[in-house]
Amino acid sequence: MSDALSLWQVLTLAILQGVAEFLPISSSGHLLLVAPLLLGRREPPEDMLTLSVVLHIGTLGSIIVHYREAIWRLLTEDRRVVGLIVVGTLPAVAVGLAVKIYFEDFLETPWLAAAMLLVTGSVLWLVHRRSSGAADYRDLSWLGALWVGVCQAAAILPGLSRSGATIAAGLAVGLSRPAAATYAFLLALPALAGAGVLEGGSALHKRPHTPWEWLFLGALVAFAVGLAALWWLERWLVRGRLVWFAWYCWLVGALALLWQLR
Repeated sequence: MSDALSLWQVLTLAILQGVAEFLPISSSGHLLLVAPLLLGRREPPEDMLTLSVVLHIGTLGSIIVHYREAIWRLLTEDRRVVGLIVVGTLPAVAVGLAVKIYFEDFLETPWLAAAMLLVTGSVLWLVHRRSSGAADYRDLSWLGALWVGVCQAAAILPGLSRSGATIAAGLAVGLSRPAAATYAFLLALPALAGAGVLEGGSALHKRPHTPWEWLFLGALVAFAVGLAALWWLERWLVRGRLVWFAWYCWLVGALALLWQLR
């Protein structure tokens, strides 16, 4: 089979990445479950790694543009928040490196993705049931930052939504819903950048079979869809509608488990 991706495959995966990276439905879980159907094969083509790097760059750009004011404050007046993000990133670094070395194959199991989607649905249901706090992310304690970071590290499991886990953790330590979302995605910046560096190191020395123009277009689509998804998530979070995503995750997880049984 060819290791090149078609344009429609690139664009479909770009839309999926842009939506699932930010909405609490797990981009890794969806890609693991959908990619074999989309590509018509269980083993991913060689260009999937390059495409993954390119699409992560696109969604990273979405966060930078959407939260540009908060990022600017990090560089000027909110220096303490930089320390909070460093503390929150440490668990992801430790877990990410350990998993990369010892358990990478385990993370490519569709069974795991389906089961973790059910867990994500349960987390979102609990968020819906919990009252929102009133604290701003600038007032987050060091212990609270570490707890949110631990939840982000757990989301390395496919199917466990990173945005859902970190927003839920932020609410659990007393943050308001807008503050929990903002801190969750500020915390995602080093995580996404680090993942891009790790994957990019493997992809750089391989010349892709897929045209670069298609990959660039995929990055632009992931960027645009990511911006829309962030806007959507913030408004649904404030209105207490994350429970709708819980029903979605339960449905997809259950169907995926049935599919695996067959």
